[in-house]
Amino acid sequence: MKKVSALVIAAIVALSAFAPAKVFADASPGDVIVTLGANLTADQRQSLLNEMDVSSDSAQIVTVSNTEEHKYLDKYLSAAQIGTRAISSSKITIGKSGSGLTASTHNITYVSKDMYINALATAGVKDADVYVTAPFPVSGTAALTGLIKAYEAKTGDTIPEAKKQVANEEVVTTAQLANKDGVGKEKAADLVTAIKDNLAKNKPQSRADVEQAVRDAANQVNVKLSDADMNKLVDLFDKMRTLHIDWGDVGSQMQQLKDKVSQLANSDQAKGFFAQVLQAVGDFFSSIFNAVSSLFK
Repeated sequence: MKKVSALVIAAIVALSAFAPAKVFADASPGDVIVTLGANLTADQRQSLLNEMDVSSDSAQIVTVSNTEEHKYLDKYLSAAQIGTRAISSSKITIGKSGSGLTASTHNITYVSKDMYINALATAGVKDADVYVTAPFPVSGTAALTGLIKAYEAKTGDTIPEAKKQVANEEVVTTAQLANKDGVGKEKAADLVTAIKDNLAKNKPQSRADVEQAVRDAANQVNVKLSDADMNKLVDLFDKMRTLHIDWGDVGSQMQQLKDKVSQLANSDQAKGFFAQVLQAVGDFFSSIFNAVSSLFK
């Protein structure tokens, strides 16, 4: 009997040698991980930890360097825009399955909370609340790199490099669009959300399908795009199409943003409806006035 048991154990050990090793991080709802810019002073680090209500003794902390920023942003921003210091920091709290992504920011000037949600959803980050901050106003580019890095460290999920790159490209493209006259951060993020929603509904098979989704989204959120901006957005989302991003999964992570865009569209439709009613009423009374006036001519 002992001999049989020994043979069974030996067989299990032998088989396990050929099985692929996979390590899962111990992540549960409520777990927290913090990212800190590598160029913060000791006082700034402590101040941000206090602000995020975490302790350096108990919290898992990931450091983000300026070199890592350049790795993901050099293709889309100048070296001067990226800078030489990693300052922006963040706190990511794992949520319950199906809770989606939420975000808030403090002292972040370039990237809005909606842009973070959009980009993180594109990268494949799921069910988390993120808080991005800095000791003084900064762009916030280091934080996106940090958030993705922290999510991988906490969950054990490995996000493909191509998705990390396209998520960073998305943030830059959205932020650049936000700087155009008549757009702004909120409407730029709404446009990106609407594009993703259209892609989820229509499952694009070609670049032409992507272009149609972008045009429809621009009409939905009332953004006028130049030819150059249209091409840039189509290039971006067609690149995502070739990465086989699951738009249904992306959409489920940004439900709050989708709801906002839907309300905006409905609001605009309502405004258009009432404008038509008022025009009709005005035309009606105008015709009556003209008819009465003709009786006295």
